[in-house]
Amino acid sequence: METHYKGKLRCATCGSDSHFEFNEDKSYIKCSKCNREYLGGYDELMQFNQETIDEIKNEIVQNVKKEITQKLKDAFRGNKNIKFK
Repeated sequence: METHYKGKLRCATCGSDSHFEFNEDKSYIKCSKCNREYLGGYDELMQFNQETIDEIKNEIVQNVKKEITQKLKDAFRGNKNIKFK
């Protein structure tokens, strides 16, 4: 089961996820919709979006746990000595 998780970084001021201008190394980013400047560049924008990133991480962890548990149950199905709760 392959699941792809996609998330877009959003401007902390206007919430736009597609109006960014940046220099070559992304050390400076500007939202062209509201003109907010991120002088810390990509790292600063990541900090403002940390809550969203954490939610995606938690969702991935839960899905991996479910998948591993199901694969183990399938692998040991019929074995009297190994049981899963």
